Amino acid sequence: MHPALFLLQTETDTQQIQRIIIGVMALMPIFYLVGMAIIILPTWFICKKAGFSPWLSLICIIPVFGTLILLYVLAFAEWRVIPLTSAGLGQPPYPPQPPYPPRP
Repeated sequence: MHPALFLLQTETDTQQIQRIIIGVMALMPIFYLVGMAIIILPTWFICKKAGFSPWLSLICIIPVFGTLILLYVLAFAEWRVIPLTSAGLGQPPYPPQPPYPPRP
């Protein structure tokens, strides 16, 4: 298409373009909410497993900087998680042996 033909467009073409733009703008909040759900849901579980409040993941609502802030908080903070050995996962699955009888 020749660039000069763009200047020869009629009024109906600009109205059609305006309708397309309005349609896209009507769908943008839906795309934004779906995108936020895709980001917030995993960060919710990561914060919960790391021992932080899961509500901290809502900082990702701020488009770029919120996610970066949360990433740095998770990377450099001390995670309040119970170690595996003290959680009872290192224990054998069978009951413990009774103590030996005392020597005479």
